[in-house]
Amino acid sequence: MNRVETINTLLSEGFEPLECQIDDESALHAGHAGAASGGGHYRLRLVSARFEGLGKVGRHRLVYDCLRELMQKEIHALAMTLLTPAEAAKN
Repeated sequence: MNRVETINTLLSEGFEPLECQIDDESALHAGHAGAASGGGHYRLRLVSARFEGLGKVGRHRLVYDCLRELMQKEIHALAMTLLTPAEAAKN
């Protein structure tokens, strides 16, 4: 299983998302110090009811907790857009 599939599996199990889009942007960061260590750069859009009632920091903490085994090893950078279903419906 590649990294994107692993991230998707962990997030799907942890959040039961309505939407989970993961873009691997590692190639855009070639030569960056984080890329040298083997960690990838990813962009995430995740829509889940688990974010209801949480602010941005709380949402980010949930995702970092879910992916903690991959952080700093497999994932160097993770840009996140984390939305509730109602917020996603507005966009």
